[in-house]
Amino acid sequence: MVTNQRRLDRTFAALADPTRRAILERLRQGEATVGDLAGPFRISRPAISKHLRVLERAKLVRRARRGRVSLCTLDAVAMRDAAAWIERYRVFWTQRLFDLKAYVETPNSPTEQP
Repeated sequence: MVTNQRRLDRTFAALADPTRRAILERLRQGEATVGDLAGPFRISRPAISKHLRVLERAKLVRRARRGRVSLCTLDAVAMRDAAAWIERYRVFWTQRLFDLKAYVETPNSPTEQP
């Protein structure tokens, strides 16, 4: 469980940054070089590389060398764990809201005024 918790922590920390989310969105279209990924941003290539390292540690991106070029690909398996965690809480809150609605709509509930 601790290992899974650390993996979730890394995933959510990586997803918390808008630049990293934009990088993942770009990689959803297919592999890209570090230069391709850096293009739309007004930050340096070393800064993009730091973002990529965070994404790699979170197991969201894989980087492979082809000669002098680093190609990055999306590896969304870690997002599956995060989505499953979120889904458990979505179910929990959906049930709570359903219970609240039933309580409020029940005749003679304490919320009704005479």
